[in-house]
Amino acid sequence: MADTSARTLRLITLLQSHRFWPGEELSARLGVSPRTLRRDVDRLRELGYPVEARRGVDGGYQLAAGAALPPLVIDDEEAVALAVGLQAAADNAVEGIAEASVRVLAKVVQVMPARLRRRVEALRTVTVPMSWRTDTAARIDPAALTAVALACRDTERLRFRYESADGTATERQVEPHGLVRLERRWYLVAYDLTRQDWRTFRLDRLTAPEPTGARFLPRALPAADAAEFVRAGLRGLPRPHRIEVLVEAPAATVRQRIGAWSEVEEAGAGRSLVRMSADSLEWPAMALGSLGADFRVLSPPALTALLAAWGERFTRCTGPDEQAESGR
Repeated sequence: MADTSARTLRLITLLQSHRFWPGEELSARLGVSPRTLRRDVDRLRELGYPVEARRGVDGGYQLAAGAALPPLVIDDEEAVALAVGLQAAADNAVEGIAEASVRVLAKVVQVMPARLRRRVEALRTVTVPMSWRTDTAARIDPAALTAVALACRDTERLRFRYESADGTATERQVEPHGLVRLERRWYLVAYDLTRQDWRTFRLDRLTAPEPTGARFLPRALPAADAAEFVRAGLRGLPRPHRIEVLVEAPAATVRQRIGAWSEVEEAGAGRSLVRMSADSLEWPAMALGSLGADFRVLSPPALTALLAAWGERFTRCTGPDEQAESGR
């Protein structure tokens, strides 16, 4: 039985590594007869793997696309690459895939042997991520992120240390509901057992998350979903900067570029009005610059001053080198 199971895993790996395998070559790789190979293929089909067979002289086998994704078999190098890639996706994700990246990362890390976890951590430590974020203090530890994700998935109570906006640190024990990535930050939605109420926690202020081992029955969230709960909480928070800009581009174009971080509405033919709220002005300045369209700042004056200072600096960068000129 052990030999059969090992051979089945080997067969899965081979089928996943090539689009098509001639029957004779596949039998030789596995060291079995064509009849045994057919039985192994039938066993894979019973497990949900869509293996197609081609009969005749040039016959063979290939793994086709199925209605559902079957279990994948990956080697050590592929597992490390997958984990590192998922961490990068969670941090600088394409719109809409960050939360899915964290869920998959939690599954992969959970079953990784210690030696592979060490390799993943070593790669993460020496790799400098490229990000458009200006709030570097908001970066979070991937290990903490996956620990929280696992607690959400397993409905397991979680304890951690949390620092509020004013710097006050407290110990919390919660029933985690879900993770939300919104406005370039990660949030945990959970029922706070100390406060006896639902709370939102920023993950960059959360340290040393530790599962308690105690399972719980999920409570009804007082919102349509976790993302709406976080949005409702953020709407009630004061933001230092309220930005309003008139952009010389259609609203549809502007929404496609920066709609995830702003409110965009039509303002006449080929123009749009953009509103943002932000903790700092640097990110809105970069976002507006990425539009590739002219715009005029309506408010605040501080953003106008920042853009003017940047403009002067950029102009100097494109001009002649004054030191080189004076040395001639």
